[in-house]
Amino acid sequence: MSEHVFKLPDLGEGMVEAEIVEWHVKPGTEVREGDIVVDVMTDKANVEVPAPVSGRVLRTTGEPGDTVAVGAELMALEVGATSASPPVSGRGTEQERTAAVDEPAPPSTPSQPENSPAPAPASASEPAPEARQAARGEPVRTSPAVRRRAKEAGVDLATVTGSGPRGRILMRDLEAQLSGTAAPAAPAAAPAPSGVGEFSETKVIGVRRLIASRLQATKQQIPHFAYVEQVDITALESLRRRLNETRSGSALTYLPFIGLALIRAVRDFPQCNAHFDDERGVLRQFERVHLGVATQTPDGLKVPVVHDADGRSLWQLAAEIRRVTTAARDNTATREEMTGSTVTITSLGRLGGIASTPIINAPETSIIGINKAVQTPVVVNGQITVRLMMNLSSSFDHRFVDGHDGASLIQAMRGYLEEPAILFIDGIDGIDGIDG
Repeated sequence: MSEHVFKLPDLGEGMVEAEIVEWHVKPGTEVREGDIVVDVMTDKANVEVPAPVSGRVLRTTGEPGDTVAVGAELMALEVGATSASPPVSGRGTEQERTAAVDEPAPPSTPSQPENSPAPAPASASEPAPEARQAARGEPVRTSPAVRRRAKEAGVDLATVTGSGPRGRILMRDLEAQLSGTAAPAAPAAAPAPSGVGEFSETKVIGVRRLIASRLQATKQQIPHFAYVEQVDITALESLRRRLNETRSGSALTYLPFIGLALIRAVRDFPQCNAHFDDERGVLRQFERVHLGVATQTPDGLKVPVVHDADGRSLWQLAAEIRRVTTAARDNTATREEMTGSTVTITSLGRLGGIASTPIINAPETSIIGINKAVQTPVVVNGQITVRLMMNLSSSFDHRFVDGHDGASLIQAMRGYLEEPAILFIDGIDGIDGIDG
């Protein structure tokens, strides 16, 4: 019998840490190599982590909501047993099994047994956890928002004492150092307000925590410029119905038409098909269009990606949008299908309302929102008539997209949607682009 220490592997995308979402094992559980033992959340996706070897779980590190650094102990297994119970879970794929890399613990630093006494408190002269990490070359444990704030303030995070789990630097720790005061203690649970009756509390972890963190950072860091335009889609609706009559299977919605209009229009506005690298101060404008499609899922809002959308026909674009959004809802999308978008469209469908102010999907510079189509009395050639109208609600990063350029992009899309035949005459595949 021997102890195998499984450390959190590098799951790609330059990650330095991951949040524990759910443990599928506990001390005493027998597992086999490849069984899924824990779900973790990176900045990009939810990842299932398989056991690297067979054995019995001795201990696990952290609870749901806690953050574990890459290379830190995730769990310990007793290996060398003659038999093992059936697998805990059959969800592991071959790709996931080969992706995980475990690093055995160094002989000079044996893991502390679960029932051994806790180490003595650090003395006043002992370096803080973050200072010890920096001395050993370990990554500083903190969030992207804290890193940005520290960079703006010119603070070396290695000098900040973290009060979070395992020395993690919280925003209050950084602000306390900037103000020259002691870091405040973690807030105690707030007392229940009087007169409100019974209520429940839910710890925000996993996808919802990631969504909350990213949206807050986006709104704080990006100056949004909003622009709303009304579009007459009467002709588009007629074309859509006609095309759906020609084919069996899934019907075309408005989404692929609007995606195609955005792809055509954005060619003249490369600053709207771009990323801003805040760390390097670089605007990266893309030749290809990788279309993000904001999708409501049981776990919250996700943005799966149609890669190389500018090389697809209308029907191909529609099929790929259906495929990646379904995968996002079913939680079967790969990391590649959830990353790499250059511009995003978002729609509330039948709940689309009159107008909206969508939040940019950072690090992108533009997002196009689709509101619901309604029959509206309008004036055409001096006569009042009923037309099918839809609003496009857009938001742009005003640091790089001027108001004139953002409005011009939407007006170009309006031209394509009000005269939809131009979408295919102007397409990269000519008129054949409609059929694929």
